[in-house]
Amino acid sequence: MKKLLLLLFFTTSVFAETANDSIPKKMSASDLFSDYDIVLIDSLLMDSKYKSPLYNTLQYRMDDVDKKAVTDVALSTQILKQRLATIDAKTPFHIAYNPALEKVIKSYLKYRKRYYPALMAKASYYFPMFEKYLDQYDIPLEMKYLAIVESALNPTAKSRVGATGLWQFMYPTGVQYKLKVSSYVDERQDPLKSTIAACQYLSDLYTIFGDWDLALAAYNSGPGNVAKAIKRSGGYRNYWNIRPFLPRETASYVPAFYATMYLFEYQKEHQLVPEKFQIRHFETDTIRIKKTISFDQISEITGINSELIQFLNPSFKLDVIPFVKGRNYAITLPRKNTLSFIENEEALYALAKEDAAKREKPLPKYFELDKRIRYKVRSGDFLGKIANRFGVRVRDIKRWNRLKTSRLRIGQRLSIYPKKIAVPKT
Repeated sequence: MKKLLLLLFFTTSVFAETANDSIPKKMSASDLFSDYDIVLIDSLLMDSKYKSPLYNTLQYRMDDVDKKAVTDVALSTQILKQRLATIDAKTPFHIAYNPALEKVIKSYLKYRKRYYPALMAKASYYFPMFEKYLDQYDIPLEMKYLAIVESALNPTAKSRVGATGLWQFMYPTGVQYKLKVSSYVDERQDPLKSTIAACQYLSDLYTIFGDWDLALAAYNSGPGNVAKAIKRSGGYRNYWNIRPFLPRETASYVPAFYATMYLFEYQKEHQLVPEKFQIRHFETDTIRIKKTISFDQISEITGINSELIQFLNPSFKLDVIPFVKGRNYAITLPRKNTLSFIENEEALYALAKEDAAKREKPLPKYFELDKRIRYKVRSGDFLGKIANRFGVRVRDIKRWNRLKTSRLRIGQRLSIYPKKIAVPKT
């Protein structure tokens, strides 16, 4: 244990002495890390996290950039240099112009521009939350863009290796940073708790490297890989100088972060207009629950759209908020609806109790198989609308079709056991 503490002190001291020096320095490789030290650093900071594939929906990887033409993008090199210099002046990241970064930015403008209006709408909800804790932990506020690169601001995003949430924590890393995971709850998907954990993690990485660009690279590939890259480069500590020695994914990762930052900073200049988002973070409030309840039950009693409840409470994996002694789970709701929840709280718990009592009972007679229909989901449909049309409950539709969430897709077939005849559309 003493050796581990000494190692951390050593690595912190090495980087702290040069943290504010933006000019790459040559250092002897042996002055930095031995091979044993590199392995030890990874074990200290949970190397299980450090392989974090980017969320597939937006395909932020730059593997294909060199194969695509971007010469027709209306952005001159001179203007880009000026804009990057402006960004660099107000951030501790070292955002200097180079042809590789120019190609990444132009590739985003040409091939990924259509994603940004929706991303910017989500950002209006999440960024104020991120900034509060980034500021609290003395982390550059621009680090908020990291969540876009990691998850495309999808709190339920899961990579092919199991990294989960806005900040893409692997299970062991989440546990290390006190993010609990159970059958009902995954706190890696909790926007607030995972943001705090990400801030703590980034602070730890900065303590080791003393440089935010290197901390960013280490967030993706692990401090061991960054330390190896420094060693193999001959002691350079500027990201662009060690980039050829990093894993391919990390070599693409930091430019993706810079490109995202640029597009957000200059969204007006590139005619990027955010879509309108349904709610902002300051318009929400939390209420501690006293008994186990489901999203459907809350929606049924309060009239709040179940899809909105899902968005505001992504950490509850089964759309159920469990009551567990000592955990104090809470529901996040639009502030305008909290009074309705409180006024109907007893009725809500009574409904939950009634539903629980029915759980093990046989299906009522009207659920006989010969009365089943197959319903095809149409544009504009959601579970509450379908349930109302056939006189049934959302929870029953989900049970009949083994649906884990309320999300539907157009053309999807649902088994329904109607209690009333649906009025055909005219």
